[in-house]
Amino acid sequence: MARLTRSESQARTRADLIATARDLFLTDGYAKTSMERVAEEAGYSKGAVYSNFRTKKELCLEVLEDIHATKFGEVSELVAADESLEERLARLQDWAERTLGDVGWTMLEFEFATLSRDDAELRAALVSNLGAVRGAVAAQLQTLADSLRLVLPMPAEDAASTVLSLGLGLGIQRAIDPSLSARLITDAVRLLLSVAERSTPLAAE
Repeated sequence: MARLTRSESQARTRADLIATARDLFLTDGYAKTSMERVAEEAGYSKGAVYSNFRTKKELCLEVLEDIHATKFGEVSELVAADESLEERLARLQDWAERTLGDVGWTMLEFEFATLSRDDAELRAALVSNLGAVRGAVAAQLQTLADSLRLVLPMPAEDAASTVLSLGLGLGIQRAIDPSLSARLITDAVRLLLSVAERSTPLAAE
């Protein structure tokens, strides 16, 4: 096996640390997870952690970005699938039931967000992070509308804010009461598309 280059080794170390921190943050929460424990569980020195991440907040931001990329990657596959709208919505419903209200993820987002109250730098980072999430949702909604040759009844960014707000609120409620259905998300997307206008006349199909 070829020996890793310095940059490849550094990238692997960083990926290992993020994966380990993700598991610990989701299991034990932000406050109870120390940089020292991340290093120990990942099998690296404390210096290796701090050479990649200046602070635990910086590490957690990377973890949340990794989680968001994973979750929205899953949704992107559902939306882009070559299936009917109802088939895609059914799969979205299954995803929402499995994902929205996940205790580890929901509580980590909430716990970390509370830290930004007195930290302007962290708050700015979270605003940027939220903007990226909103953009991802907007892109998914636009992709879905385009595949159906529909024009959304509002700008994709506004539609994304609406769906995202509903999802965040529902996620918090489901973390407390898992018996609540996640169907509201699917119904919201269905309602949004039901009032959309066709971009291509039926006669032209």
